[in-house]
Amino acid sequence: MAGPAELRQPSRLPWQFLRLVMPYWNSAEKWKVRAFTLALLLLTLAQVGLVIWMNYWSRALFDALEEKSLNRLLVQIGTFVLILLLTMGVTALHMQVKRWLQLDWRRWLTAKVLDQWMAHGHHYQLQLTAGEHDNPDGRIAEDIRVVTESAIALAHSLVYSLLIFGSFVDILLTVTGSAHLPGTALLVPGYMVILAFAYAAAGTLFGMLLGRPLINATNKLQTAEANFRFGLAHSRESSESIALMQGEGVERQNSTAFFAELGRRWYRQTLGYLGIVSFSSGYGVLLPVFPILVMAPQYIAGSMSLGVLMQAAQAFQQLTSALSWPIDNLAELARCRASADRVMSLYGDLLLLEARAAEPQEHRISLAQSNQTELVLRDLCIANPDGQILIEGLNAVIQPGERVLIAGDPAVTISLFKVLAGLWPWGHGEVWLPAGSAISFLPQRPFLPFGSLQSVLSYPRPADTFAASAMQHALECAGVAWLAPRLGEVDNWDRVLPLRAQQRLGIARLFLQQPAWVFIEEATNAFDPKGEEYMMDMLHHELPNATLLAISFQTGLERYYQRKLLLKHLPQEKFLGYRAPIRVLRKT
Repeated sequence: MAGPAELRQPSRLPWQFLRLVMPYWNSAEKWKVRAFTLALLLLTLAQVGLVIWMNYWSRALFDALEEKSLNRLLVQIGTFVLILLLTMGVTALHMQVKRWLQLDWRRWLTAKVLDQWMAHGHHYQLQLTAGEHDNPDGRIAEDIRVVTESAIALAHSLVYSLLIFGSFVDILLTVTGSAHLPGTALLVPGYMVILAFAYAAAGTLFGMLLGRPLINATNKLQTAEANFRFGLAHSRESSESIALMQGEGVERQNSTAFFAELGRRWYRQTLGYLGIVSFSSGYGVLLPVFPILVMAPQYIAGSMSLGVLMQAAQAFQQLTSALSWPIDNLAELARCRASADRVMSLYGDLLLLEARAAEPQEHRISLAQSNQTELVLRDLCIANPDGQILIEGLNAVIQPGERVLIAGDPAVTISLFKVLAGLWPWGHGEVWLPAGSAISFLPQRPFLPFGSLQSVLSYPRPADTFAASAMQHALECAGVAWLAPRLGEVDNWDRVLPLRAQQRLGIARLFLQQPAWVFIEEATNAFDPKGEEYMMDMLHHELPNATLLAISFQTGLERYYQRKLLLKHLPQEKFLGYRAPIRVLRKT
């Protein structure tokens, strides 16, 4: 398997991509995958065999017409019907096998990249690290689709062209033989094969020169398309805030700007297409006429029958088409290359995150499970991703059942919350998590997945984990008993409920799941003072033995906690010894 650094080198992309995707043929279902791959190859051979048969049928047909033989014509009509039926059957079966492979390969590669993206908070950390990995959701959903579909289609067409090439070189050599160079006694053996090579070489050379700008233009267009989709998705996710602030005009301007960039890239790609399409059209029109004009003198001289002339002309077309594979597939190659580049860049950066987490580094926080029941912070130093230290020398021991209020600088307190969740590795020191205890993290805005209210309360466990009565009790304790009749309803709850109700649902989830340790990040800041007091009373009542660590800046709630950790930001700028670039794609 390629290392993360190698995966990010564009010049080695084809080999990197193969090293990433080839394990698919050794996956858990390798025999099924290999069987379908073999079937695709055999069906491709059948397609080539039918094309060869059609070529000889064409010779027999025109010979029958030249001889004005009705019996031979009827035989050829019957043969054609057989060829037609076989071609239809083979093509239909071939399409089914090819599309199964495309979808299954996409499923395997999507799962592979998705596993890395969703592992150990990588999807969050990726937003804060430098690299070419913008719009990871688009790369997983769209670019993997493009690259798997295109790669199999291109591989099939390449094998098909190679087989056609090998078959029709022999046919063209056999039926055309040799010819004298015009005006000389020089005999040129296999002259039509030489002309086919020359014709295809000229077409490929001019096509590649004219289509060179297309690869870069296609890559930039796909990036612009992804940015446009991301902008629209971001507006949708923040629709309530935008509506409350009446920011529709700004969002419309942003979307217009994204689309304007998309339009500029589209026209750049159009210019890239212009030369190649213009040349290809003329090249294609000339192709069926050129061999007939070249061989016409032999037919007129009587050294070649009409059937041989037409067979040779068709063989010339098939051979040049096979030789023209690079130019015919230049646009698709550019599209596949651009998508493969985007997938490889994302996967390489994900592997880099994993490799850095696995290496014993001086500037990383050690987070591990202890064999003790308490939470231990030892010589903890928390830094930003760029190396700037937020706090250092933090030592604390939290005993089971304690209620601890964490206050101070928001940047430091929230970073500590993410350190304990395993999302923030920047800094150094040790964090020992309590052994054998269920830990729940409740952010300021709880995640409410699309689905039934039962699945929202049970998340991340299955919806049928808890009884309906337990769910109703949790909703009552959290002050949202009015949602109990809607437990079976499916909705987009983070859109239909106000923030206060969402925070109450997040707390109801705690009441339902009964974790032993609870880390809360300002999860009641949307409540009024009486609502916060009520919720704190309910937390004590419903989770009497749980350890509670809460980030809050409300001084009126201090009486609910046994002690307070006050975290202050370092007054001066101090760095860990490096100043790595930081890339923030969206605010967190």
